[in-house]
Amino acid sequence: MALNSSGYKRKTFDDLLSDMSAKAKQVFGENANVSERSVLGILLRIMAWFLSLAWQDNENVYYSAYRKTAEGAQLDMLLPYAGITRNLDQYSFGALEITGTPNYLVSAGFLVSKKNTDIFFETTEDLILSPLGKGIVEIKALELGTAGNTAANTITEIVNPDADVLSVTNITETKGGREKETDLEARERASITVEGIGSATTNAIRTNLLKIPSIRAATVKENFGDVPDEYGTPMRAFQAFVLGGTDQEIAAAIFEKKAGGIQPYGTTYVDVIDDSGNPQQVGFTRAIEIPIYIKATINTNTSFPSNGIEQVKSMLIRYIGGSDVDSTIYAGLNMGEDVIESRLIARTFQVPGIEDVSIQLSTDGIDYSDSNIFIGLQEVAQLDANNIEVTVIV
Repeated sequence: MALNSSGYKRKTFDDLLSDMSAKAKQVFGENANVSERSVLGILLRIMAWFLSLAWQDNENVYYSAYRKTAEGAQLDMLLPYAGITRNLDQYSFGALEITGTPNYLVSAGFLVSKKNTDIFFETTEDLILSPLGKGIVEIKALELGTAGNTAANTITEIVNPDADVLSVTNITETKGGREKETDLEARERASITVEGIGSATTNAIRTNLLKIPSIRAATVKENFGDVPDEYGTPMRAFQAFVLGGTDQEIAAAIFEKKAGGIQPYGTTYVDVIDDSGNPQQVGFTRAIEIPIYIKATINTNTSFPSNGIEQVKSMLIRYIGGSDVDSTIYAGLNMGEDVIESRLIARTFQVPGIEDVSIQLSTDGIDYSDSNIFIGLQEVAQLDANNIEVTVIV
């Protein structure tokens, strides 16, 4: 049987062909010719091939029922059971300064683009230029994803020329664009959220915080003692350390899951309105970001891709967390998780064409070593693509 107490075991093409050949000899006699050039052998191989596809589909159906093995749309349908949904791709936004005829009305939908690219943006609202002929308006990328995340002063081309508009430039970087959350990222986030189903526990509070897409890391420390702990948490209180998110949404998430009569302590306090309409002070503490610097030396062969260096950087950032080459922000390690050199090396080997890797780490960009970096409970490691130096040896 394919399904037993050990799970599902799919029969391969070779397994099916062996079983069918044995059955054919049982029916037609031991001298039946089932070789690959005989008529019977050819028929058996054709049927075995189609049956192997059916077995493969059955295996996919079996694994699609479980969150840790489901993929794509099947995973999307299981995520709500963990209390989350997949984070979808997002548009990038920014601020555009327009210079032109004084008091001129620039209608919403005015198209601009990044210089020498096909990355387009449009204004989201009407703008009347000032008497000096200047104005600032919000722009939105036309396409979803990270392509719209670009540095300041790079969006300078007017797509549809207007005699009353002389020049444009984005005075700040455009950001917020992200790709659709991958299956791996969704599974990891779901595994965290199911740990804290319920209320009035530190796991429940942490889970509720991590359900907010803009929060990249969180941990909650409670103090059972009779004196303040090493993080300043008073007795009979808890302190949430959070990376990302807005003050209001963090406070609301903590208040929703905290136990009655227990103080949510922190260095930042926000008023949350309770069910009776009264304000309640909720405290939390912003995480201390520990910048990570990496020097990687890789030996490669001819299989190493042309964008291999960018792939190496992306692998390291996805593991640690931080800002990728395309400005995508990844959550990576959680609060208090150490940066382990051997795990970074293992991630680097996922890029094809790499034969050997050596990695050195630093927290200041000056002193590097091959030692692990230890992160405190209230700290979180963060890696920026600009802080990674990759040396390729062919």
